[in-house]
Amino acid sequence: MKKYLLLLILISTTVTATIAQTKKLTSKPATKNSTANNLKNLKDSSSYALGINMARSLQSQYLSTLNFTLFEKGMKDALENKKIHFTEQEITATINKYLQLMNSQKAKIAKEAGKKFLALNAKRNGVICLPDGLQYEILKAGTDSVKPTLNDRIKCHYRGTLIDGTVFDSSIDRGEPITFPLRGVIKGWQEALQLMTVGSKWKIYLPSSLAYGDNEAGDKITPGTTLIFEVELLGIEK
Repeated sequence: MKKYLLLLILISTTVTATIAQTKKLTSKPATKNSTANNLKNLKDSSSYALGINMARSLQSQYLSTLNFTLFEKGMKDALENKKIHFTEQEITATINKYLQLMNSQKAKIAKEAGKKFLALNAKRNGVICLPDGLQYEILKAGTDSVKPTLNDRIKCHYRGTLIDGTVFDSSIDRGEPITFPLRGVIKGWQEALQLMTVGSKWKIYLPSSLAYGDNEAGDKITPGTTLIFEVELLGIEK
């Protein structure tokens, strides 16, 4: 759980971050009599830019439904060194409790989307479904009969995507395979790769229970996310 969320948000709202965010997200151009007319100096412009960036930080964490009247009051009280109505421990506990609630809601939405996707995917020809929810299809069968165990290190190429096709990681795109201990990866990989033979190439579909569960993993993998991996097992290191 992320501690001191407000501090992290404030750190993220630097001018550098604002520029980076602006490159990624397009905004509507300013029109006559718009906010742009009130931006008379660098202080005004920076205040507006930081407000935009803070809002985007909140949106990215599904926190855009806060009570912004009290949010603004909390910031003002802190900046003006007024009496704070929470202890430091209560601040952390309150934020963490709210984040847990938001994460559970995010996970519920993602799990429902993943459940629908996997139900449809299971009907496709060539897709094999296992009892725990793992699905896979064989893109290329290896000619070797050797399969890895949990105690092995494996060498593979892979590409990971979300159910909407968004790529979140890829050794294929980097042009360099990866080697790692099989015991150290997510459950779905452990299970699928122990079924593969060297030289095989599979596409595996993992419900969140076999991936990262209700945890986030980077910017693109939110709680409850179903993941898809295209995996080619290149070798085994004993």
